[in-house]
Amino acid sequence: MADSALRHVVLSDGADLDGFRRAVRALASARVSPDAVVFMTGAAPDLFGDSFAADAPPVALPKGVGALIASVVCHRDPERYALLYRLVFRVLNGERALLEVPSDPLVHRLDLMARTIRRDLHKMHAFLRFRRVAGEEGERFVAWFEPDHFILEATAQFFIDRFRSLDWTILTPVGSMRWDRLSLVYGPPAAREDAPAGDRFEEGWRDYYESTFNPARVNPKAMRAEMPKKYWRNMPEAASITALIREAPGRMAGMIDREATMPAKRKPERALEAMWDQEPKTLAALNAVIAAAGPLVPGATQAVPGEGPVGAALAFVGEQPGDQEDLQGRPFVGPAGQLLSRALREAGIDREAAYLTNAVKHFKFEERGKRRIHAKPTAGEVKHYRPFLMKELALVRPRLVVALGATALLALSGKALPVTKVRGPLRLDDYDGYVTVHPSYLLRIPDEAEKRRAYAAFVDDLSRINAMVA
Repeated sequence: MADSALRHVVLSDGADLDGFRRAVRALASARVSPDAVVFMTGAAPDLFGDSFAADAPPVALPKGVGALIASVVCHRDPERYALLYRLVFRVLNGERALLEVPSDPLVHRLDLMARTIRRDLHKMHAFLRFRRVAGEEGERFVAWFEPDHFILEATAQFFIDRFRSLDWTILTPVGSMRWDRLSLVYGPPAAREDAPAGDRFEEGWRDYYESTFNPARVNPKAMRAEMPKKYWRNMPEAASITALIREAPGRMAGMIDREATMPAKRKPERALEAMWDQEPKTLAALNAVIAAAGPLVPGATQAVPGEGPVGAALAFVGEQPGDQEDLQGRPFVGPAGQLLSRALREAGIDREAAYLTNAVKHFKFEERGKRRIHAKPTAGEVKHYRPFLMKELALVRPRLVVALGATALLALSGKALPVTKVRGPLRLDDYDGYVTVHPSYLLRIPDEAEKRRAYAAFVDDLSRINAMVA
């Protein structure tokens, strides 16, 4: 019989995940009904009162329930803890598969809350902008952001992974965090005035944004839906948006008038020359710019930079990060990357001595149930990332660049060429190059005998590549 005495559970302000977990263990151990619990937030929580067991045993919950709890505690809804405990209580009392019933009103409401948190996390990942601050302690980077929910701690690992080598501080109205390259410290809430107003790099970044703005695709309603105006004040490129929208009709008419005389190949690198003269000078600085730019297509967890030594003799360029690459923040760590590593070993190439990267820096996918299925980037998306790729190669300075698949070939050559017809040595922009298939192609071959033949041909390509730089 469930305990029906009214219990008051007081949790810390914000997203008190640890406090809620302790409360759940005690409540579940005492079999307290959800109707007998009142959850409150305050500065001095007394979680269990006099009647709660301090050494309550852990609660075994399905993995999906634990993940949902970790997400929903970040929501601002004052009922979030009560709703989550009701879910836990039902799961522990005969409804183990409750999350598999999306039509259940409780499950539906919690799912909507979790989606809201995912959107808020994505917007903080995509729209937060660091600004450089020079001080007596050296160079630091400071950003101001206004999340809709209590997601500050939930974003910490993302920013540590992306900017591990930088000294940075993120300020928000609900708290702050400082990374000093070694450890993370949380601090009190801040005000917008505590953050710098701008830095000298922003002018170059605005020039780049304006040069890549396509007036033919202007959709202010969709733009505001994806990038609400509340974030514009924190983003240097936003200062140009109003003028770009106002000028779009005239620019579009000019594009139509000039269409017959426009060159077939245009290089957006020229629009970036002023920026490259100032920044970035290193791969770390370039990767910081890429990460700050955010994904062109919403959804990616993080930008995935290249990996390998500067001065590597070989640079391998793939299409885009996959699911595992997006989660781990490293290139070629999923199934295709594992197959590539195996083939490199057989061809006598040391993967650690090569540079591996992708033409597109963010994972583009379609959701099918709980799976994220790879979606091929468009030519426009490849073109958007091309200046970053070419700057990356300029910093690495490889002797030979290998295009793995058609997308990489398009990014490196600026032309849509069939891999089967140009496979082998080929001049790629300013680099000696070699064109071969992407390892993911080998994984998709259904016939085992054909797959073995295709893999052998791939290893043979890699052996020839190795001989070219020997």
